[in-house]
Amino acid sequence: MKRKHHIPALLVFVAALSVTLGSALAAEPKYKADVPSSLITPDKVQTEFLGELEFKDGMPSEATVKKTYDFIDLARATEAFLNGIPPTSIYAMLEGMKATGANPGDLVLWKNYGDARTLALTFNTSTPYAFAEINVKAEPAIVEVPPGRLVGAVDDAFFRWVTDLGLTGPNQGKGGKYVFVGPDHKGALPDGYRVVKTPTYRNWMFLRALVQNGDVETATLGLRTEFRIYPLSQLKNPPKGRWVDASGAKINTIHANDYSFWHELDAVVQYEPSDAFNPELVGQFAAIGIKKGKPFAPDARMKKILTEGVAIGNATARSITFRPRLESAYFYPGKRQWYSCFTGGSHEFMNNGELVLDDRIMFHYYATAITPAMAKPVVGTGSAYEIGAHDSEGRYLDGGKTYKCTLPGPVPAKDFWSFVVYDNQTRSVLETDQKTGGLDSNNPSVKANADGSYTMWFGPKAPAGHEGNWIQTMPGKGYNILLRLYGPLQPWFDKTWMPGDFELVK
Repeated sequence: MKRKHHIPALLVFVAALSVTLGSALAAEPKYKADVPSSLITPDKVQTEFLGELEFKDGMPSEATVKKTYDFIDLARATEAFLNGIPPTSIYAMLEGMKATGANPGDLVLWKNYGDARTLALTFNTSTPYAFAEINVKAEPAIVEVPPGRLVGAVDDAFFRWVTDLGLTGPNQGKGGKYVFVGPDHKGALPDGYRVVKTPTYRNWMFLRALVQNGDVETATLGLRTEFRIYPLSQLKNPPKGRWVDASGAKINTIHANDYSFWHELDAVVQYEPSDAFNPELVGQFAAIGIKKGKPFAPDARMKKILTEGVAIGNATARSITFRPRLESAYFYPGKRQWYSCFTGGSHEFMNNGELVLDDRIMFHYYATAITPAMAKPVVGTGSAYEIGAHDSEGRYLDGGKTYKCTLPGPVPAKDFWSFVVYDNQTRSVLETDQKTGGLDSNNPSVKANADGSYTMWFGPKAPAGHEGNWIQTMPGKGYNILLRLYGPLQPWFDKTWMPGDFELVK
């Protein structure tokens, strides 16, 4: 009789089981794919940078949403810093020139050479430089370049090459008249002028005068008396050219490495045409709050992220610049420490279809002035550059120690060669008691060795007997060195000539 009491319970269990099985069978879709596990997002994912990420059937939790948005905003801010170095560098250059009293169109000339008082990326203190802003926002600009031994170019607001001027330009040092035309101009242009089109309103012109026999007056005469920039509307009655002597000027022409960097970048975006830059880059800037026609007003959260982005971006740029990881950056891999940011020989940093990102970052963080004549000079023309930031053992150079570096003879430079020492912080001329911050082969103090080679000395005190070949450094300050060859010859190109490393003198 007791067994009968179990029958209803059994029936209930069977019924429940049937419902469960039926529901399970009903849940199976009629059209079912073979879904690979690679498509499925687990409920918990462990990452090194963001920790644990949580999901429910693929939908991110609120904590995961916050983590990922913070991460992508920081990543974009860091990339925006690295990609924003070219336009902010041009902006800082143009704004810095104003501190000399110059206006757009005026020539800023370091007639008596530059020195450490001017903060400017990789100045050569043995060459008179001349800068100017060519602004075509209101109308085209006429630029008259005198004949002579001048070398230079024009770069746009994103630091892209526009044209060469002087010896490497289309008129090959014979002088000429140019009309620079912006992206908005629709009107007629005058005959007899070489037309140069630029995608941006602000453009930076640089020229250097090649001095012969120490005669700087003659080398800069044409710049001081014949060079001029003026609006197209004044073509029939052109004004006299105006130049400002920036020799010894205490000005800054280098972009910021803190939060104020974003205000510099925003100023460029607001001033230039909306389509002046690559659309993806414009989108990257807009994603962090810098968009043409809108105020740059980040909230507290975004300010914190942007501050972090500058810090990480600056550290990244310094790592790329002073510890390049690409073997292609080194001139003589495994043999010497010298390196360059033109690994593909392209002023656009292209290498077989690849935009070499680290090359572009290195160049614009470290140096200035983009032109094919620098990136891929022709034998006997243009200039070649090698960066030295380490001694022969790969250690950073120490301003409190003494080093020597030997250039085998003959040095393959048709015009001349030079060493200039730069501060690691500013990438500008190292502050010392020497005005030049370096030496070149035109300096009468520089003497060759008996075999035709040159041994140069770097340290806080002049080594006895080598005073004329000595470049001063400062204890407590790190530095780097740029070796320039003006008019490089074939042995430099085929690497049969190699400069020596910096050897620590013990």
